[in-house]
Amino acid sequence: MSHSTQSVAPAHIVTALLRNGNRLLLCHRSAQRRLYPDVWDLPGGHVEPGELPAASLARELREELGIDVARPVGPPMGEIRAETFTMQIWLVETWTGTPANAAPEEHDAIGWFARDELGDLRLAHDGYLAMFTKALTGHRD
Repeated sequence: MSHSTQSVAPAHIVTALLRNGNRLLLCHRSAQRRLYPDVWDLPGGHVEPGELPAASLARELREELGIDVARPVGPPMGEIRAETFTMQIWLVETWTGTPANAAPEEHDAIGWFARDELGDLRLAHDGYLAMFTKALTGHRD
């Protein structure tokens, strides 16, 4: 029996930076999560086989937050590449419904945060703070 040294392809993840005025919506990952426990993260998830990223994002936001969004058009506002995943991040400013924690097995809380509150949070990725600040800095009420 031979063992392959073939590497597993990185997971393809899509997420949304939901902006409402001068605030962003983040989801707190449960402390029991195997990956990235007890941190604030963007809503979203894995692209399923055969699924387009934009369709996956709309599905994930419906599953996790109970909201409906139009499938994003154009390129994502950001991308994070790591050894085990590639994450595309789209800015979403319009949706139907009120965001709620519809996936309590994944997140133990959701919350809206202004720019001056973000620095106090444990974020899932080091690059988030700069990205979030940039998204909010360009916004005027």
